[in-house]
Amino acid sequence: MSRSIARTPFSLAVKQPLPALRPASRSFVSCSAPFRQSTTSKRPAIASQIQPNAFRPHRSQSRTYADQVPTPVVKKSRFRTLRWIWRLTYLSALGGLGYVGYGIYQNRMPAEQDEPDPNKKTLVVLGTGWGSVSLLKKLDTENYNVVVISPRNYFLFTPLLPSCTTGTIEHRSIMEPVRNFLRHKKAAVKFYEADATKIDAEKKIVYISDDSEIKGATSETEVPYDMLVVGVGAENATFGIPGVREHSCFLKEVGDAQKIRKRIMDCVETATFKNQSPEEIKRLLHMVVVGGGPTGVEFAGELQDFFESDLRKWIPEIAGNFHVTLVEALPNVLPSFSKQLIDYTEQTFKEETIEIRTKTTVKNVTDTYIEAEGTGPDGKKVLEKIPYGLLVWATGNAVRPVVKDLMNQIPAQKDSRRGLAVNEYLVVKGTEDIWAVGDCAVANYAPTAQVASQEGAFLARLFNQMAKTQTFEAELAQLSEDQARAPNKETRDEVFANIKEVQKRLRRVKQMGPFEYSHQGSLAYIGSEKAVADISWLTGNFATGGSLTYYFWRSAYLSMCFSTRNRVLVILDWVKAKMFGRDVSRE
Repeated sequence: MSRSIARTPFSLAVKQPLPALRPASRSFVSCSAPFRQSTTSKRPAIASQIQPNAFRPHRSQSRTYADQVPTPVVKKSRFRTLRWIWRLTYLSALGGLGYVGYGIYQNRMPAEQDEPDPNKKTLVVLGTGWGSVSLLKKLDTENYNVVVISPRNYFLFTPLLPSCTTGTIEHRSIMEPVRNFLRHKKAAVKFYEADATKIDAEKKIVYISDDSEIKGATSETEVPYDMLVVGVGAENATFGIPGVREHSCFLKEVGDAQKIRKRIMDCVETATFKNQSPEEIKRLLHMVVVGGGPTGVEFAGELQDFFESDLRKWIPEIAGNFHVTLVEALPNVLPSFSKQLIDYTEQTFKEETIEIRTKTTVKNVTDTYIEAEGTGPDGKKVLEKIPYGLLVWATGNAVRPVVKDLMNQIPAQKDSRRGLAVNEYLVVKGTEDIWAVGDCAVANYAPTAQVASQEGAFLARLFNQMAKTQTFEAELAQLSEDQARAPNKETRDEVFANIKEVQKRLRRVKQMGPFEYSHQGSLAYIGSEKAVADISWLTGNFATGGSLTYYFWRSAYLSMCFSTRNRVLVILDWVKAKMFGRDVSRE
């Protein structure tokens, strides 16, 4: 039969029943359609339309050992971890933008405030520095009638002030208007831009004067108080050295930074003027900084960076004469830092060609040179003249006149010299209703922004608890009257239970301890994108310096900025200075 089929034409053979070619499974049934189509078609070449696998036996009929081995599953999630990291980063960025946007919206849309209550005590706060602002931020203003008096209507982030002198950061980026956060308090706060000229501790009156260029009908007035916080800071100490106040630049306020910035470019442009003598050029381009603390060191580093990154490029003719000198009376710079960081700073300054003159005391200042007394090679004192074009005085603090006048009124302050002596609760000794914070207070701590900020926060907690104490005491007095008028024993017992509960809360409120300063560490920028950090870590200090510390310094100061607005502006200034360089224009 097979022979007859082989001789029969293919077109006829497919019409005969072929048991051997019947499909053994569904895989062959799917191939029967071409056969059915070919029987009705008149084209001779039908074999070309047949699928290649149509006549292969079913897989189950010819399974080999290789077919029995399971095929490894290829994982399509090879980059699943990276995809999840990208998604988390993307969502975090969106969340961060949303949070910042919400914060900006809240800052731009203040709510209505309660008007002052004449039955509440008047709390007067002098100054808008670190201590006063820290107090105002955390104070519940609905408990008092708060009045703020300051000659400037903004808070200044002083740690970044040296960066403003060279244009690394614009001064408005580190200024926060006081009204921006006072307007968000629950109860309204009065603010007067004026100088406190005198404090009468006996009459409880602060005398203020408006020193602005535009004066109203009333330029001097009185502000009574029930509680007073003195946070006016300190002024620059000249130590009685002749010519310091007349010829040097200080570095405490925004105006000081602007003056220094203008003076730097004045010296540079004058040095490039026609027919200047070599001696005069060297004098004009010699920048002297007196004071080896964090402020003086950071300014010296910023000034050298300004020269290396910008002035040298745009004014190349000054390259051989520009020089920075740091003068310090103590044996080394940064006395509050560890020994290894002091050595690292001095080595870095040496690499940056910044000259350090330690154990050198300034005796006299003129408009062109300073007279300094140093130690010669033989150990003897030597008096020399150091010519300069710019002199920046960054040393010590002195008591302001209004604080000195208050000290003279209080007998307990007669032995105090550096400021108002305070007790462990920051109450001015010899008074009961006057507190002092910041550089104007003597509390056995260094006069730093960190100390002042913690003092202000402590006073805010103290005042908030004092207000709660008064509330609880008034509630106890009312409950005592209710108990006396109780008609029966059950009512008296109920009132008595309330009295015990209020007394328990009152005891908890009164348990607030004295002020204790917690040192978080010290930071300083030393130029060339390097910084030093002496940070409190567990039971000891962690000292580090270098380029990585520089980025830590930036992130720390950025987090310490007053508001989101300040942080954004500072970041933009850093990016602008990195991309386009610092501005070398005179104004």
